[in-house]
Amino acid sequence: MRLDKFLKVSRIIKRRTLAKEVADQGRIQINGKEAKASSIVKAGDELTIRLGQRVITARVDRIQETSRKEEAAEMYTILKEERLGRQAGSEE
Repeated sequence: MRLDKFLKVSRIIKRRTLAKEVADQGRIQINGKEAKASSIVKAGDELTIRLGQRVITARVDRIQETSRKEEAAEMYTILKEERLGRQAGSEE
C-alpha cells in the first residue's frame, strides 16, 4: 500500500493530501530510509514521522484498504513518541 494512503487509512495523519505533503518534504522514513508518498508500506515496516515538534516512531502491524475509526489503531503500534525543540527546564 502507498505510504500516503496507509497514513490516512490508519488515521496517523487525518488527510491524504497532508500525508503526501509531509512525505514529499522528507519528514517520513521507512526503516531508516527517506520515503516519498508513493513508497510502498508493508507489515513489519518501521515508520519515523516528524510532525511539527513531535517525532513518532510506529511499526506497521497490518495493511487494510479501509478501516473504521475503531479498527484504525490496530493497524500500527507506537514504539516511541518524542518532542523536539526546547529542552525541559529551559524556561525563559
